[in-house]
Amino acid sequence: MAMLGSVVSAHATQVNRDVAGSLADGTAIEAITLTNAQGIAARILTYGATLQSLVVVDRAGNRADIVLGYDDLGSYVAHPGYFGVTVGRYANRIAGGRFMLDGKSFQLPVNNGPNSLHGGDQGFDKKVWHVVSVSSGPVASVVLSLHSPDGDQGYPGNLDVQVTYSLNETGALSILFEAKTDKATVVNLTNHAFFNLVGEGTAPGATGHLLTIAANAITPVDANLIPTGQFQSVAGTPFDFRKPRRIADGIRDGRDTQISFGRGYDHNFVLNGGLTSEPKFAARLEDKGSGRVLELRTTEPGLQLYSGNFLDGTTIGKSGHIYRMGDSISLEPQKFPDSPNHPAFPSARLDPGKPYRHLSIYQFTVER
Repeated sequence: MAMLGSVVSAHATQVNRDVAGSLADGTAIEAITLTNAQGIAARILTYGATLQSLVVVDRAGNRADIVLGYDDLGSYVAHPGYFGVTVGRYANRIAGGRFMLDGKSFQLPVNNGPNSLHGGDQGFDKKVWHVVSVSSGPVASVVLSLHSPDGDQGYPGNLDVQVTYSLNETGALSILFEAKTDKATVVNLTNHAFFNLVGEGTAPGATGHLLTIAANAITPVDANLIPTGQFQSVAGTPFDFRKPRRIADGIRDGRDTQISFGRGYDHNFVLNGGLTSEPKFAARLEDKGSGRVLELRTTEPGLQLYSGNFLDGTTIGKSGHIYRMGDSISLEPQKFPDSPNHPAFPSARLDPGKPYRHLSIYQFTVER
């Protein structure tokens, strides 16, 4: 295992470990940076297993950080906003913070109106993860682990989680989520990166990006952003991204009730490929100006599209940039929101002896 401040290997992909700072109780937080020969660099914090920065080149060779967040550890602690974090135990919303499992009712913290969001007040995004290993070579990677005890935020079962970030020489950043439990529970893990392919904090924002999503339907929501349990075709609606489309073209369409409920896009798309053992195409995001392209493949059945609707200008991020609605786009592969309360949705149940696995691959290329 590498020592702090060291660089592992001299291969095309490399790993650097350093100290990012300390929490109030003195706990040291590490930063692990994965770099490849193309100039792509992903910096991961052990606080929240967070993707703090992701530097990608454009067609002219210029480098830019394309994810929103903070320059310093203290801001992630003092002003949490899910920027690039690992979300768990349950990504997205659970209605009333309640669900039934094997005849028992479980109550979670309510931290988003009447709902529980992203695992509760003290979800995985606010935990200190431990470095299991780092490696370089054709692929640079870091493995992080977390133990969530039985009853953590109201969830049953002792849960042991691993997240593996990997960067290869072709520009693919992979995030592998794995978990196992000793008691029946529900699990839904994802990464909550806020992407702007022009560069974080740039004035045009991300709504000019072209977006494609391999989904024929969404799970429509009520006024509290909880799925109704139905499936709604995207045809003829602002949610039709089956062919490349500017995000800005539908984001302010107040005639659509779903856009009004979400204040823009904050909806789960039902991916055509469903739940799979190997990643399949889910979405493509492209910025014509810079040439940067992000193609997402995932094993998950759903994709939450979020246009940063609750960024209201009160958050000051990297380099003093003020973040506002439309400054970013989140593409969050996951199980459907509120799945434990909808038997017709893909199950988020996890049982002993049946490990959880979710692999998402973010492939970066440049259109010339």
